[in-house]
Amino acid sequence: MRAAARRRHISGAESIVSEGDLRAECADLLDRAARHTRGAADEIHLKIESVDPAEILRLEALPVTIVETATAAEGRAAALDILRKLGAADGEGILSRLDEAFVLRGALLLNVDTLERLDPDRNRGVRVTRLDGRPAPAKSVKNHFYEALILATKAAHAPGIIGEICISDDPDYVTGYVASRQLGYIRITTLKQRGDERGGRILLYRGAPDDVASCVDFLQNRPVLVRGLPAPQRLGKWAALRQTLAEQKAAGLCREIIAAESAPGPRIKQPDSKRLSLGSNNYLDLAADPRVTAYAAEMTLRYGAGAGGARLMTGSTPLHSRLEAMLADWKGTERALLFGSGYMANVGVIAALCARDWVIFSDELNHASIIDGCRLSRARVIVYKHNDLADLAEKARIYHGRSGLIVSDAVFSMDGDIVDLPGLLEIAERYGLYSMLDEAHAAGVIGRTGRGITEYFDTSRKPDILMGTCSKALGSAGGFVCGGTTLIEFLLNHARSFIFSTALPAGAVAAALKALEILQNEPERVRRLQENIRLFTGRLRDAGAAADSSTAIVPVILGAEQRALAAAERLKDAGVYMPAIRYPAVPAGRARLRASLTAGHTPVELIAAADAIGRAVNCREH
Repeated sequence: MRAAARRRHISGAESIVSEGDLRAECADLLDRAARHTRGAADEIHLKIESVDPAEILRLEALPVTIVETATAAEGRAAALDILRKLGAADGEGILSRLDEAFVLRGALLLNVDTLERLDPDRNRGVRVTRLDGRPAPAKSVKNHFYEALILATKAAHAPGIIGEICISDDPDYVTGYVASRQLGYIRITTLKQRGDERGGRILLYRGAPDDVASCVDFLQNRPVLVRGLPAPQRLGKWAALRQTLAEQKAAGLCREIIAAESAPGPRIKQPDSKRLSLGSNNYLDLAADPRVTAYAAEMTLRYGAGAGGARLMTGSTPLHSRLEAMLADWKGTERALLFGSGYMANVGVIAALCARDWVIFSDELNHASIIDGCRLSRARVIVYKHNDLADLAEKARIYHGRSGLIVSDAVFSMDGDIVDLPGLLEIAERYGLYSMLDEAHAAGVIGRTGRGITEYFDTSRKPDILMGTCSKALGSAGGFVCGGTTLIEFLLNHARSFIFSTALPAGAVAAALKALEILQNEPERVRRLQENIRLFTGRLRDAGAAADSSTAIVPVILGAEQRALAAAERLKDAGVYMPAIRYPAVPAGRARLRASLTAGHTPVELIAAADAIGRAVNCREH
């Protein structure tokens, strides 16, 4: 089985099974192809061929040794030491070829002494195929260790092969190995940084030039069944988690909670100091507005601190219905429905609406809540290139006639850019697809009066589904969905995250009500926010920090995780809180500082902050 997404290989697996087990094995392989960590497959190729049992070579699994390493640098040093033991004179040169191997579907076949490539197909490499191990774990869940050990055992027995080095291309699997008949299978626990999808396989050849063809033939065509696989290693139920955390800390990817000792606002008190805050989504500075907090307190005293039940049971109050009516009127739709959070709204809508036989077209930079909703729906998910409507249109054309949904952020939460709404709606209409926009970072922020994506494009055409939050520009908590009456009634009866969740407490609903009322009566808040965005981005550019945005989210992309962390610490020392955003929130190697601006920031504060950011990102460590 081979699976690909956007014509790029993401997964492969093989089995040697009896005819009676064929149906179940195929189902496992197809299920695995649809659930790979590198993305959902849009192409799956399943090939079945017969094998004469007499042709199958039965091999004993290589003995396994584990080398514990905490960082990728330690792992690289361990790999070099093992390569020296194999007699490889230029270990650094071999490791440098892994990037070359990464782009191949197969392995690089390398002369260990001259580093000359010997694989006959330079675009594909040598594929180690027709192999299996029994008893084997279920194929529907990838077991890196067993699959690698089976492959390494076959490769080690190929004519002329003295060893192999391999790093997985799975971004969440950091373990690699060096293997040979002489030394066995040596598993190196950390051989790359978490989040790095680069990997590759290099087969080290030291044989006669005339024997290369027989080596390649053995690797690609000889059926091999590996016996004697070791029992699964039990490290204790917490050991694997501790190892994962150690890897994340070493790579600068571990997170921690920092308590704020003040209400959300342009300036916050943290345990060690007071700082200007560029890390809050309180875009219109309403979370601590006295009118908002007073009304929330009044309604909490009337209705209690908690709702006490789900909306369909005892948890609804007149405030909930009033807020839904106000939201629908504000967004220009027939109805609205409140959810416990924006995350619950996205998960609930997508999972309820999209059936298994549907197709969902999802932007590659969509928020995690959209991604999880797509997964829960069990529909076929087609990821299209970020904001690339030509790519979206081509993929929609391929599936023309299938029920489906196009879903996208309106303002993308990590880059701050804006979806091409008119183009997206045209494609949805052309192919008969539902359209859904997540306005979490758009409502209250873009458009002349902050009404969001449709006002920004000055169009009366609306997506079928508009999702938003009360937790950002409205300064409270909860999520909402706006749309037609049929949609809302369907969600009320089918969205599990709505049906089976306790209702938002009255205080939170009241706060959102009052904030929405203030927003509509004081559009100058939106103007101040938009003026702050223009001032701040312009000053950043003057300070040498490349940044541009038309929204309240302003990223300064630095690349390496450690560089972003160091810059964030320098800013904290300068009295500015601007968080470092790292994998998995953004792709590995695209770490950044991310500013969230509010209407409450003053021009003087933003100019000073931009200058401090310029110094922090351009500082050179000595």
